[in-house]
Order: sequence, then structure tokens, then C-alpha cells
Amino acid sequence: MLEDLTTAASFPGVWPAAYPQGYAVVDVETTGLARDDRIISAAVYRLDARGEVEDHWYTVVNPERHPGPVWIHGLTSEALEGAPLFGDIAAEFSERLRGRVMVAHNAVFDWQMIAREYARARVEAPVRQRLCTIALAKELRLPLPNHKLESLAAHFGVVQQRAHHALDDARVLAEAFRPSLRAAAAGNVRLPLHECRPLTEWTDRPRIGPQGGYGGRPGTWRPSRKRPACPYPNPGRYEPGKPLKQGMRVAFSGDTSVERDLLEDRATEAGLHVATSLSRLTSLLVTNDPESGTSKVVKARQFGTPVVDEAAFGQLLGHVEPASED
Repeated sequence: MLEDLTTAASFPGVWPAAYPQGYAVVDVETTGLARDDRIISAAVYRLDARGEVEDHWYTVVNPERHPGPVWIHGLTSEALEGAPLFGDIAAEFSERLRGRVMVAHNAVFDWQMIAREYARARVEAPVRQRLCTIALAKELRLPLPNHKLESLAAHFGVVQQRAHHALDDARVLAEAFRPSLRAAAAGNVRLPLHECRPLTEWTDRPRIGPQGGYGGRPGTWRPSRKRPACPYPNPGRYEPGKPLKQGMRVAFSGDTSVERDLLEDRATEAGLHVATSLSRLTSLLVTNDPESGTSKVVKARQFGTPVVDEAAFGQLLGHVEPASED
């Protein structure tokens, strides 16, 4: 039972050797949710292997644009005047992240925002793995009414003082992560770690919605994009060692060095069908992290769907066979 797990976590026990040796609990506030939005503040709590706080750090960042939803994060243009650019704080931010697993609530969003800022600054982010506390709460089967940070905090008796302030959100998350980590260790629960890939090719697309508003769907990183239907029938599974064929259904999972939208656009232009989910009809799954345990990776394993990494897929895209005319 979960209650037994949480209670058992208070005893030292044997800490799983496979667990990371340090964590960086991160929160960033942004001008919005779209790809061209910017970070306006960032906070990091560094924790040791058992979740104990080592130190913390906070900075505001000049986004070089309108600060967005001031009514949410409280940072006005006046408050950000004279603040450092992301490039100015990138080195110190890196020092806080280096050698640690990045922990965040809805970590894919924080990571993608951070990765894009590092790409703009022409600096490689030092993050190699991330852990999402939403995913960890699911692994622990915590009885939460929803997956908001305030619900996780309330479950562990952590009091929020300034919601949507990066430093306080990071503090709250660090305090909620500690008992979560200990419960996982006590129950020998697998930590939901995911690989982080710095962006090497990307584009800033125009924002969706009014200036200062959030683009895309709340709680998601990638707003849905309506693509034209693939004009070719599905020729079936990809066979290793052979070329792709027009009409094959291709799905993507996890981080890619080339921005996902760019990869999907190239696949569509080559005559492939880009699938948002994986089924028995999927011809190929593209992922750089085949051991990640994502739903697509798990289904690919169940269905026997072929899997290739991003580099191999890029090579295959150069030689896509035309669809059969019969």
C-alpha cells in the first residue's frame, strides 16, 4: 500500500545503487507556452542523492520581449528592465545543473524551454537526464485529485507561499520530491528517468494567440498541428536493412536533436504518414531512448514494431521509395 511505502521511507534502508547521485530541482517562469516564448525567471534547488537540500539559486531573465501573462507570474516589463539576458546567466545555470538529474513538474516543458534558450545562446545545456514529478507520482500511485503542483504539495503537507514564483515553486517541489524519492527507494520503485537531448536544429514559429497570452493547449508543450492526409496507402512494416516506402506510418517518441516539428515536416514531405500514436499499423517508431518506458516504446515492444534512432531515420529519409502504383 502507498501509505506503507511512505512510512517505510522514513527508515534509511538500502538505497538503490542505480539511483542518481544528485538532483537539480528546477522551475522556470516564461512569457508563454509557444516555441518562441522565453524564460523570464529560473530557480534551482540542488539536492544530494537522498533528496537533502544542498543550496538554491534564483534569477530573473530579460526575455527581450513582452513578459506575457503578468497576472500569473507577476513580473512586469519594469521589473525585468536591466535583468541579465539568458546568455549572461547560462554559465551559472549550467553549474547548477551539471552532473545532476533535472527534476521538474511537467519536466518536458521546462526542459524544452531550457534547451531552446541554450540553443539560442549557442551553448550546450549540461543536462543529460530529467525526471518528471508527475510521472513519479503516477509510479508511486499517489492518491492525488489531479497532477497540479499544489495537489502534490498538499499531499505531503508542503505549504506554498508564492505560486508561480520560480524560487518558491522550486522550493515546494524540492520538499515534495524528497518524500517521493524516499518512498520510491523504500519500495524499490523505478525512477521515471528520460534522456535529454540538446537542440542542434530548431526554429522559432510565430506564437499562437494574442500578445502576452499563452499559445497552444494549457499543460502541453506541443500544440496540435493539422497535417494533410497522406495520399499513399500504408505498405506495411518497415524492414530493417531496406528503404522506407511512401505511405509508411511513422511515430516519434522522446527528445530529438532536430526539433520534432522539423522532423515531422520532412517525413511528410517525403510521403510518409506521421502518426501521433502507435498501433499495430505503425510501420516504424523513431526514438533515441528505446529503454524510456514511454507508452509508444512499450506498445512498439508489444506489437513488434521496428525501432530506429534519429540518426538512422535521417539517413532513411534520404532514400524513400515511391509508392506502388497498383
